[in-house]
Amino acid sequence: MDLLKALAWLFHYHRTCDRLLPPAKKDFSALVPDGRNCRVQYFKASVWEALLFTSSLATAAPALDAFQAKIEQGLRLIKTSEADPGLWVTEEEKMVNYTGKRVHFIDITDIEDLRVLQILSGAYTDSLRISAIDYTAVSHRTEANRYIGQLSTTGPQSWLHTLSNFYNRFFMSSYGTQSSAWLYNQTTSLVSPNPNITVTKFKHSYNQPSIIVRIPGFNPNLIIVGAHYDSFGGNTTARGPGADDNGSGVVVLMECLRVLAKSTYAPNNTMEFHFYSGEEGGLLGSADVWKSYKAAAKKVLAFVNTDMAGYLPSGMISTNDDYVDTGLTDPQDAYDTVNFTTVLRHAKFIMAFLIEANYLQAS
Repeated sequence: MDLLKALAWLFHYHRTCDRLLPPAKKDFSALVPDGRNCRVQYFKASVWEALLFTSSLATAAPALDAFQAKIEQGLRLIKTSEADPGLWVTEEEKMVNYTGKRVHFIDITDIEDLRVLQILSGAYTDSLRISAIDYTAVSHRTEANRYIGQLSTTGPQSWLHTLSNFYNRFFMSSYGTQSSAWLYNQTTSLVSPNPNITVTKFKHSYNQPSIIVRIPGFNPNLIIVGAHYDSFGGNTTARGPGADDNGSGVVVLMECLRVLAKSTYAPNNTMEFHFYSGEEGGLLGSADVWKSYKAAAKKVLAFVNTDMAGYLPSGMISTNDDYVDTGLTDPQDAYDTVNFTTVLRHAKFIMAFLIEANYLQAS
């Protein structure tokens, strides 16, 4: 697979002379469900075009060497849009010039799946195969309301206070590792009333793991809710409390988890709560998790990502495909900017989603 990546890089190099082209203004659907409002950007360099460009596998050897040399120099390959041919940057440049300036991107350095690369480039015309699922009208309000009535803001206020008190939760910092240990221990404690629930660490190439909580169902089909828990403060050493982005989304899931665990809820479909790391670094954590799930052929019936759930002046739940208005974000992202009435509203929505989705059936 390294050879295929090298061929893709070779095509990128010859077509662009290693220069970054202006990104296309285009919204994208959520192939990797993570990040602010399930956003994702795509990898352009077409592997198939690269294969056509090279007349033999031997030709790709210099490209493979060049690609590996970039990696050994500590560089990362990022893309800001489908049309963007890609750019090699350092970790510091990636975080300061892109994350810090709210330029949306995905780090595609470690993506090796050929079909995923084709899909992300727009070169693969067919959609991902999706099994038919009957998304019927909402019909389990009474059951959902029984659990919604047990939600409160007491836990979320306490948990978010702890999360935002970490100097930052940057995925490559010691604080990021410390926050992962706290989140693992806290979720383990929350689910203790139900011994059937498991909490696991999903390891990555960096030290901050993603955390997956699993409530086993009567069948293995998955209903998943997710939120990233890392934060970023403008540069890799800056203070980054990440209260709204995305401590708020994390505590929404934790509160739903608390209620379901306390009730020893036994779902039909297996439920998972995903707490992703490395989102601010280019959707790294979720990409690894979903790569693993794709390889294992896991069947996901429904997914909702929760991000920045602590500020919603409209008083209504909203879902977004991509970018948010920067006027709705606070650069300091401090604890006292979070509206816990809004957090509770999101928790009620997530709980209703989980209960309703529990009755989905795969064809």
